[in-house]
Amino acid sequence: MRVVYIGGVGRSGSTLLDRMLGALPGVCALGEVADLWGVIRLADDYCACGQSYARCDFWTEVGERAFGGWAKVDLGRVLELRATVPRLRRVPALAGPRLGRRLQTLVDEYAAYNSAVYAAASALTGADVVVDSSKFPAIALCLRWAPEIDLRMVHLVRDPRGVAYSWTKSVLRPESGDGQEMPRFSPVASALGWDVHNVVAGLIGRSGSIMRVDGAADGRRDIPVRRVRYEQLVADPVGTVRDLCAFAGLVPAEQDLAYLTGEHVDLGADHRIGGNPMRFRTGRLRLRRDDAWQSALPPRHRRAVTALCGPLLLRYGYPLRTRPAGSRT
Repeated sequence: MRVVYIGGVGRSGSTLLDRMLGALPGVCALGEVADLWGVIRLADDYCACGQSYARCDFWTEVGERAFGGWAKVDLGRVLELRATVPRLRRVPALAGPRLGRRLQTLVDEYAAYNSAVYAAASALTGADVVVDSSKFPAIALCLRWAPEIDLRMVHLVRDPRGVAYSWTKSVLRPESGDGQEMPRFSPVASALGWDVHNVVAGLIGRSGSIMRVDGAADGRRDIPVRRVRYEQLVADPVGTVRDLCAFAGLVPAEQDLAYLTGEHVDLGADHRIGGNPMRFRTGRLRLRRDDAWQSALPPRHRRAVTALCGPLLLRYGYPLRTRPAGSRT
């Protein structure tokens, strides 16, 4: 079962990339599966189709196929695993060649829940590839231990100064109906998060062969990783999607990419979980590079983010000195 995991940090364009890939034949994009268990338990959030998860036919059927119904899942247990297993402190162990017996048991249990959802969605839609845009790289390190998953990761990167500015903006949750906003973080906090998540994502491509605790080799379980910059995605959407199709083992025909041009993408309704409010949009979406941060992010914040993220900025090909707003790269 092929799973493309979009890893990185929030506000990097993962919702856009997820929807671009999900419009391809043979692909089922699920959104942020890491958030599934919470929204099913609370029943207070909405699927991208506009229905609550409790009333969405797609997610109802996924629950039936995966578990015989969501009522049969110990959601409290899954949420406990989600909160304790893919943690930053566990990254060195998760990225290593072996797991201790106790951690192996927890990782297998957590990955099995996710795998059941992927398999059910794949069977329901007939998709060859499932996309999970949960972003947290530590989750990918857990999924790499599931032998039934052919995991590939897209490491999505955006200039951290753009990420920092995005996290400072007030963004309403259109599904809340009561003026509720999405979380906001300071530039320093978002810069530190950008560093940590991208360092972990960088570890994944170097993960070695996995040995089970009984000493039996499972063969090489390296996770193929393809790094994509947000700026590259919006500058050359067709070329980027073609490259990711090859990475995922897909061979789309010309007409399969008719929904996408160098300037816009045509989006239909889907059933993704979480993400920014554009997950509810359908129809034609203009693709443009969002560089508002170059003029809107205060200079002191820009300098702070640049200082904190400098080494990775250079590694990913971003300039330390920013260009004036409106300039092109």
